[in-house]
Amino acid sequence: MSKVAFLFPGQGAQAVGMAQELVTNFPAAKALFDKASEVLGYDLAELCISGPAEKLNMTDHSQPAIFVASLAALEALKQDNSMLVESCAATAGLSLGEYTALVFADVMSFEDGLRVVQERGLAMQAAAELTQSGMVSIVGLEKDQVGALVEQVRQEGEVLQLANYLCPGNIVVSGHSQACERLEEPANEAGARMVMPLTVAGAFHTTLMQPAVERLTGVLGNVTLQAPRIPVISNVDAQAHSDPEEIRQLLLQQVVSPVLWEDSMNKLLADGTEQFYEIGPGRVLRGLLKRIARKVPCENISC
Repeated sequence: MSKVAFLFPGQGAQAVGMAQELVTNFPAAKALFDKASEVLGYDLAELCISGPAEKLNMTDHSQPAIFVASLAALEALKQDNSMLVESCAATAGLSLGEYTALVFADVMSFEDGLRVVQERGLAMQAAAELTQSGMVSIVGLEKDQVGALVEQVRQEGEVLQLANYLCPGNIVVSGHSQACERLEEPANEAGARMVMPLTVAGAFHTTLMQPAVERLTGVLGNVTLQAPRIPVISNVDAQAHSDPEEIRQLLLQQVVSPVLWEDSMNKLLADGTEQFYEIGPGRVLRGLLKRIARKVPCENISC
């Protein structure tokens, strides 16, 4: 049997209508949403299925929604193909999705993971509201080119950092809004195929998120972490870690550090992964993997 890895999506994968089929047709998935609603204090399934989009897209709602929807999709997969789930040899998740991967790998319980994700969303939303900031996706330039442009346009006192290394030729830059705006023209002049501001609350994965780290430290400190059942690739260094305390520190670092997604996929490939599954809403991770390793199969288990 091929060596299998599961991938879990991050913020931005949410869409009104997601999870409707799961809640309707899979009792275990519905039970997960019911449990989540008790923890969160609002009807998460109703928000996912009916919206409104403006509320679902808010960081403090979208993060729990994607986390739970992805694990609900996993419950449906267990019902349809339990052998596939049992065969999974490694896992990774993009930003928020790393928490989903850690719950799947039994590092933390569903309830603890949800509480941390809820606080993470609230903390990141609050940090974003402290300053005018954002993120911009640049397609068609290599990371060294983007890094040079960042150095060129960043002014004294500004934050502008490479935040997501997604795949060859796809880098996300994050920082103060004016700096992000100034980056667009020189990026186009340098030959970028697309320069697109992202619809996010703020400059995620930069030092502007430090206030969120301080809030997360308390809630993560109260959560019991176990050694992973299977390797979980960290966003921070694209490596697997077995020490629960090291994982705790990496989760704090993740909020202010770039996401090394391309390196994470290459790590899984180097470790012998032959088949990937994207578990949860959207198809972003499948598309990124095609840019990293075109011939490696990746199926989407959607919700």
